[in-house]
Amino acid sequence: MEKYINEVIKMANKAKKKKEVPVGALIVLNGKIIAKAYNMKNKSKKVTRHAEIIAIEKVNKKFKTWRLDNCIIFVTLEPCMMCAGAIVESRIKKVYCLLKRENECSVKWLRNNGVDVEFLEGDIESLMLLKSFFAKKR
Repeated sequence: MEKYINEVIKMANKAKKKKEVPVGALIVLNGKIIAKAYNMKNKSKKVTRHAEIIAIEKVNKKFKTWRLDNCIIFVTLEPCMMCAGAIVESRIKKVYCLLKRENECSVKWLRNNGVDVEFLEGDIESLMLLKSFFAKKR
């Protein structure tokens, strides 16, 4: 579990260095990382370029399917509703989140749609990344 957490934090750091919201995602299949991504909304000027969606699209292309039934996804921040929809539609069954969003209802919606969501405790590095990013924006 620790190697996935470290890798998803690396993705968030890449986003931060590129002046994106520091969110990273990675998809795992049978214990192997098959896709990594970070937010690219600002650079691409496209609202859908969230880390989760980019990672899902990479797997879609790699395996030539939209069905990710046996995959799990790790994200540094609880998915927004758009990304939650992509997770459900791609049939990912498990989401590991490092941080919870304020006022977000995606976890309840994900669970109502058969996706198991688990928050991993004690991720100070992700918390500090996000706090420092938003402190500079305000």
